[in-house]
Amino acid sequence: MIFAAGIGSRLRPFTSRHPKAMARVGGTPMLRRVMDNLARAGVSEIVVNAHHFAGEIIDYVDSHPGPVPVRISDETALLLDTGGGVLKARDLLEGDGPVILHNSDILTNLNLSEMYAAHMASGADVTLLCSPRVTSRYLYFDKDGGRLSGWCNERSGECRPAGFAPDNHMDKLAFGGIHVISPSVFTVLERYRDRNIPFSLVPFYVDNMDRLDIRAYVPSADGFVWCDIGTPESLQNANILAKTLESV
Repeated sequence: MIFAAGIGSRLRPFTSRHPKAMARVGGTPMLRRVMDNLARAGVSEIVVNAHHFAGEIIDYVDSHPGPVPVRISDETALLLDTGGGVLKARDLLEGDGPVILHNSDILTNLNLSEMYAAHMASGADVTLLCSPRVTSRYLYFDKDGGRLSGWCNERSGECRPAGFAPDNHMDKLAFGGIHVISPSVFTVLERYRDRNIPFSLVPFYVDNMDRLDIRAYVPSADGFVWCDIGTPESLQNANILAKTLESV
């Protein structure tokens, strides 16, 4: 599933007229880049959610078919955030295996097949792309068992769950906007939704880390490229990185 419904307010003025997923990097809409990366990983079908300028997303999907069937989860009536969006698309997503969730604003050369294989091998309910990059919000994972232990916003001082304090037995990592979730997650999501709509997946993960086995996937730093396009400045950086990726 590609998350393409968001308002993208930090990318204005582009997102005053278009959905963020249609921002071009190296001349190609980000939506296309993510769709192609998922197809290379061998996914059988792609779901794209749409809200902000949903018509542009729908028209693009209809007029630019790829090697993998694509279906739309229409959130025009209400933007549901990532957690609510996954639940709305549940009937389109549920099958025999895990689902890859991918933000539409992430440019990366990550091998999604390897991340998926790591998820399957670990037996985790959720696997999150993470790295040691500098940010203001961090996820903490237990070094011994590798499971999610908490979350902190270093700028505001807020930590979750209540009373959580990181220590030297934890790995401090930044989330990279790509997840793999097993079917077991949907039942827990349903219960959580009753109290939280709309809702984001990261708070859901932290609130349910005792119920779900949530682990980090950290790619080798050698040659790994990751960039979001959330601001005009980061979009400019992505265009520079795209030239590097395409020259390899």
